[in-house]
Amino acid sequence: MPSLTFVLPHWLYWALLVVFPLFAMAMARRGRSDGPRVYSLPLAYFVLVTGGMLGLHRFYLKSIPWGLVFLPLFAAILYANAHQRDARSAYSDAANIVRVSTSTIEREEPRLAEADASLAGLRAEVAAAEEGSFTRRAAERRLQREERRLESSRQRLEAARIDLREQQAIAQTTGESRDFWENVAFIAFVAILCLVAVDALLLPFLVRSANRKLATEGADEEPLQPLSGEFLKDRANIHPGPSGWIDRLSFYSGEFVSYWAVIAVFVYYYEVVARYVFNSPTNWAHEGMYLMFGMQYLIMGAYAMLSESHVRVDIFYAPLSPRRKALADILTSVFFFIFAGVLLVTGWIFAADATRVSEVSFTDWQLAYWPFKWAIVVGAALLVLQGLAKLAQDFRTLASGVPSTPGASSTPGKA
Repeated sequence: MPSLTFVLPHWLYWALLVVFPLFAMAMARRGRSDGPRVYSLPLAYFVLVTGGMLGLHRFYLKSIPWGLVFLPLFAAILYANAHQRDARSAYSDAANIVRVSTSTIEREEPRLAEADASLAGLRAEVAAAEEGSFTRRAAERRLQREERRLESSRQRLEAARIDLREQQAIAQTTGESRDFWENVAFIAFVAILCLVAVDALLLPFLVRSANRKLATEGADEEPLQPLSGEFLKDRANIHPGPSGWIDRLSFYSGEFVSYWAVIAVFVYYYEVVARYVFNSPTNWAHEGMYLMFGMQYLIMGAYAMLSESHVRVDIFYAPLSPRRKALADILTSVFFFIFAGVLLVTGWIFAADATRVSEVSFTDWQLAYWPFKWAIVVGAALLVLQGLAKLAQDFRTLASGVPSTPGASSTPGKA
């Protein structure tokens, strides 16, 4: 199997985080329609490019039987690569032992070949020395050391020869297994590429066929509509002035970063394919995504507050009337502003320090950290603004009794 060496450039990472949400927001609004749902040829090609190895374009067009053809081939690639990795590891270990054994044999064989002459000379020294003399005892010690050294050398040589015979056999077997599974994975990969190429040509006909079938059987359901528009219009009618602008800012910033989750789907899909199909794990996918999700979590705080999605214990709060709810929110807002204020101040300190020292990530990718630190500031600022808007709305509700949330009941005991 070929390997993948692609590393996402930093500029492309930031461009995706900015451009893709804008494109997605425009497409979401462009896709609003009162007519029946139809299959889209551009979307079908998009699914083909991103998920063609799994046949997802076939599943998108409800061509289930042919879509199932892709799955065994993809599973064969995963299975073959798993065996290939095991065989490669075993081959590497055996080849390393073969190298060490060969080196040992090349070193010890000449030494043993000279052993007879060396021992003969030492024995002659012992025989020539006077019995009981210091010279004889010294010669005997040298002879004993040389005999022990040579015996140790023979043992090493014998062990090296045994290891060489065994590991050469293992290296040959595992090498053949590695090549076999590599060929299996490559053949399955080529088969998938051929199927994808054929489907790329057939896709216009497949889309038309799917739309004819859809028209005959009837569309499943109406497409989901974006939450903007009516929701913000109702809030603007209830809360005119700066609160309406803050609501819009919180809403659109939340909608903007929500599309980052779609980027994560594609990136992790690439990581899985690169790791398990091409044996080429990335050093940027996981880091880039968890940093992106950290920014998303921070910036979405104001949107969650706007849509009242934060966790709250409703056992006492839900039965209250709108005025009592507003009073409770006003009294507890002090804790919110303490948290949001601390987050804003500490985020500013972190971001300023990271910008000053040009802090980068700890991996080989070395992505700049200061934009992520400034996301803390942006998220905290949005949260403070939305908190102020909520506080103003609560004061208006306390004075007028009109609930601050569009569609909420003004009857006590109903939320």
